[in-house]
Amino acid sequence: MALNITFAADNPPLSVLAAAKIANISLSVDSSLPSGSDPVLRLASGETLQGTNALLCYIGKTATLPNFYSQDASDAELIDKWLEFSSNFLSGSEFENACAHVDGYLTFRTLLVGSSLTISDVAIWSALAGTGQRWESLRKSKKYQNLVRWYNSILIEHSDALNEVTAAYVGKRGLGKVPAANTKGIVSGSNSKDSNMGAQPKENVAGFEVDLPGAKVGEVCLRFAPEPSGYLHIGHSKAALLNKYFAERYQGRLLIRFDDTNPSKESNEFVDNLLKDIETLGIKYEKVTYTSDYFEDLMKMAEKLIMEGKAYVDDTTREQMQKERMEGIESRCRNNTIDDNMALWKEMIAGSERGLQCCVRGKLDMQDPNKTLRDPVYYRCNLDPHHRIGSKYKVYPTYDFACPFVDSIEGISHALRASEYHDRNAQYHRILKDMGLRDVQIYEFSRLNMVYTLLSKRKLLWFVQNGKVDGWDDPRFPTVQGIVRRGLKVEALIQFILQQGASKNLNLMEWDKLWTINKKIIDPFCPRHTAVLEEKRVILTLENGPEKPFVKIIPRHKKYEPAGQKATTYTKRIWLDSADALAITEGEEVTLMDWGNAIAKQIHKEDGNITHLSGVLHPEGSVKTTKLKLTWLPETEELVHLSLVEFDYLIKKKKLEEGEDFLDNLNPCTRLETLALGDTNMRNLKRGEVIQLERKGYYRCDVPYLRPSKRIVLFAIPDGRQQTSLN
Repeated sequence: MALNITFAADNPPLSVLAAAKIANISLSVDSSLPSGSDPVLRLASGETLQGTNALLCYIGKTATLPNFYSQDASDAELIDKWLEFSSNFLSGSEFENACAHVDGYLTFRTLLVGSSLTISDVAIWSALAGTGQRWESLRKSKKYQNLVRWYNSILIEHSDALNEVTAAYVGKRGLGKVPAANTKGIVSGSNSKDSNMGAQPKENVAGFEVDLPGAKVGEVCLRFAPEPSGYLHIGHSKAALLNKYFAERYQGRLLIRFDDTNPSKESNEFVDNLLKDIETLGIKYEKVTYTSDYFEDLMKMAEKLIMEGKAYVDDTTREQMQKERMEGIESRCRNNTIDDNMALWKEMIAGSERGLQCCVRGKLDMQDPNKTLRDPVYYRCNLDPHHRIGSKYKVYPTYDFACPFVDSIEGISHALRASEYHDRNAQYHRILKDMGLRDVQIYEFSRLNMVYTLLSKRKLLWFVQNGKVDGWDDPRFPTVQGIVRRGLKVEALIQFILQQGASKNLNLMEWDKLWTINKKIIDPFCPRHTAVLEEKRVILTLENGPEKPFVKIIPRHKKYEPAGQKATTYTKRIWLDSADALAITEGEEVTLMDWGNAIAKQIHKEDGNITHLSGVLHPEGSVKTTKLKLTWLPETEELVHLSLVEFDYLIKKKKLEEGEDFLDNLNPCTRLETLALGDTNMRNLKRGEVIQLERKGYYRCDVPYLRPSKRIVLFAIPDGRQQTSLN
């Protein structure tokens, strides 16, 4: 039985009709509602739904298409935001601003949310198509190339369904074309696979498009293999997101593998938080594995290589071994007999005093110009308990030995590695050859480095252990949790990293670029609030102001209705920032934002300091003629107390040179707290909510309102403009 949809003929819900066609859902159509009516969907049960977005969500949730309305909570939230945003295209004055916003967002994305078509794509696509000739004219220009590329790719993919719906319901001037048939009829669903038969394959539809050499669709298997010795940081994110990108592009598999071969540095805390960070980045994976899952197999392989004369046990001191490797001198242990090697190997396994003096080395080539091939270490003793398996083992494989083995065993087709490992690639392939295992293709990309930033987990751990930061999620840290806590949206991080692509060029990136992308994402949606700094704040008395305070309800964001509303109190006495009071001259007309104009009659001072101002409201005054547009707060007991926190870089040098000690370059001041008063609506802020304080910038709520004596803590979010140092 077809669902019944009723709507006004001059305002058909194009997105709902298009989504139904794509999802092969039949609708019985009735376009007889009065002009201006919201569309109504009558379900088979007799229940009804009203409103375009509500209908679209129902279609998305009931469709059999995968992820048409995502099951993932964060993706679903993002889809809902795009549905709300689609209404911006209906406002003539906002149309091109909306186009520019989506165009920028799509710079490094194929689709709006995730890797498959969702109702958010249908909503924005339909909003554009629904404007008729206005969009068609822009579509032929080169003004919004990413938006056009995205629009065309969806049209190609679902041409039959979309062309049929737009032909029926969109006139040359936009929505409102009456269907050629009667006002009642059937819009039958079309199978998207059938409608795709004549379409050309999509090529280069993403702004970032890189080939994975030798990759075949459906046959790619990748792994992201962090060591659980810290939290995920922005450098690791590049590797994680590139793996995600290639896995999705080639419809392949992605494994998360914890390289847990050093029990002295690793913990379950790090495992749990790495998984949390991977989820934050929106990375979907097939399963989680651990190198420790293969410890028995790795030990057997080490024994096999010893028995075959391809590895030996060495008791040379670490310093002597390093010197001999640099000079190409063979160890005196290199020609030990197999029996001697096996005897020492058993001492290592037992963790005996003799065993602790030894390590297992591969017998490769001590004269090779590539020093990584000069008999690398395969196994070392370590008596620290392992975070997963306790004290079962006293010997642990090195990364160089374990990584190629597990890659091959797990069926990895391509191992993505930072170009800093380039010299180790030959070692990787040689070890696999000696093991007699299937080779794995290595794909290199450049490591992501940021100015004024340390990415070494050892150095980051120093800050944590010495109380220089609050923890691994400190907003000054380059960890995913740190930068998200500071106010970065994950979408911005993904865009920023994919901008770098899989380039092999070493790059030192500016944080400003990342924060600029972030501002473009948060600005169209985040609510606006008002704050006045507590220090030296000044009262302005409006002589003709309201004798009795009154309240007006105004939007939290004038251009984004879903941001909701806020209550603004108007009083005779209002607070101004000290800096604003100092900028006013007697007799000057100023604009009080969200109120109107006022004229400053008198400036009262004591000892050269402004104590208060007197003035009058001037409602007939023009906002266009005033130089100063001022934020203000009413003098009431309802104001909330705020702590505005700014952050600076942990180190004061843009890039540390090789050999430089980071301890010699610590920034003396990296956190600055400013006390302020905020409008009463901020009592409702939730932790993690991003707002804009008018004329002050963007902030993320870290500690919400609890009680009057406890301050709301807001973290300043950089906006991409060069930050002024706190020092």
